[in-house]
Amino acid sequence: MSPTSPLRRCLAVLARCLAVCGLMLGVACASTPPVPTVDARAIIADARKIATRDGVEELLKIPVGGTEQWISVRGRDRDNPILLMIHGGPASPELPTSWAFQGGWEDFFTVVQWDQRGSGKTYTANDPARIASTLSLDRITEDAAEVVQYLRSRYGKDKVFVLGHSWGSLVGLGLAHRHPELLFAYVGMGQLISGQENERVSYALTLAAAESTHHTEALQELKALAPYPEADGSLPLQKIGIERKWSNAFGGLVHGRDGILHYLNLAELSPDYTAQDVAAMDLGSQLSLPRLLPDMARFDFLRVTDFGCPIILFAGRHDTTTPSQVAADWLQRVRAPGKQLVWFEHSAHMMMVEEPGRVLLHLVQDVLPLAARGPAQAQYSCWMSQNTAVRCDTGK
Repeated sequence: MSPTSPLRRCLAVLARCLAVCGLMLGVACASTPPVPTVDARAIIADARKIATRDGVEELLKIPVGGTEQWISVRGRDRDNPILLMIHGGPASPELPTSWAFQGGWEDFFTVVQWDQRGSGKTYTANDPARIASTLSLDRITEDAAEVVQYLRSRYGKDKVFVLGHSWGSLVGLGLAHRHPELLFAYVGMGQLISGQENERVSYALTLAAAESTHHTEALQELKALAPYPEADGSLPLQKIGIERKWSNAFGGLVHGRDGILHYLNLAELSPDYTAQDVAAMDLGSQLSLPRLLPDMARFDFLRVTDFGCPIILFAGRHDTTTPSQVAADWLQRVRAPGKQLVWFEHSAHMMMVEEPGRVLLHLVQDVLPLAARGPAQAQYSCWMSQNTAVRCDTGK
């Protein structure tokens, strides 16, 4: 190829163009101002702002049982019935993660998230040293009743719906038994019926999973727990931790996942929580777990089967945290104005984030109609349930 050949000239021009382009890109990159820090919490808060004329969006610190406790109240129409969600744990508030799953609920309900005594924002609102001696299932159940009474008074409601999740299902079920006159219905999600029976079945299912996968480490650690629960029925915190470690690893908390960090991380973006509030979640757990787990171990509603309000259970098919079959068997013996069992086939214990669309569907289809409950309405609710393969029994 000669020095002046057309091909060589073309290659030279191309090389110069590439060099100039590279220089231009370098200059452009060097002169571009830094990207401003994004306030993700502010963006989320703005996106979920309740903008309807008759909506409600309040974050309130209210007096409850001699303490100050935080609630969030959100809905697009204040005429809708109230749905109080009672969080799990103990001391695992769902207020800071609710922004990720409850938006659809707010079209049909005024949704209340409540940080219980010793939990989350409520932990930071009180002196932990003073709160410690008051932590009990009975006290938190009475707190729940006070929260319901506050909501009835502030928003002019005769009754409310209560949804209890995990540990909150102990509180919610106790509330439904003590004060059925305050509730349209009680919804149990990840319902615990008996502390000892639930843990016995959870352990057996987790051990079976370890055996079926020939997981040597899991088998060794799980077998070392026996007897589980203890012979006296107690549940040492260390043993629960090991059992949950492997239950979670085999998808018994979130189906198809070996943990829940993806869910807990949502709190970091909560528009309702400060960094201090997020840090308080761990502090609240440290305060609450050793004081409340004995109450969980003693909890036993196996023979408590008469209720004055409808009982609806949302059950994850793969839940080994609070094994669903224990609750399903119990519900068969329940006598109440109405009862329903809804299976979530692709969920374990966290169906509000595992199958959020189906949770919304059943809240609207099976729960909401009970706010206008009468004989005809009860029949309608059961007809809808039967047509979606959900067991329903409106008679005693």
